[in-house]
Amino acid sequence: MKNSEIRELTTKEVIERIGEEKSILVRQKLNHAVSPLDNPMKIKETRKNIAKLKTELHKRNLSETHKEI
Repeated sequence: MKNSEIRELTTKEVIERIGEEKSILVRQKLNHAVSPLDNPMKIKETRKNIAKLKTELHKRNLSETHKEI
């Protein structure tokens, strides 16, 4: 997921997407523990997506608090 795509999402959609990505990550880790994944780099990619989403959410929260001050 690209940063430009993330910026286009609403805050509510970002929060929902973080939950989805976390559940995907848990599923990937469990599947990888049972039998090796075809592409284990997908786990790394999912972690990066979660980090990007959390970063964007944090930026939005900071900008909202600065607007209130």
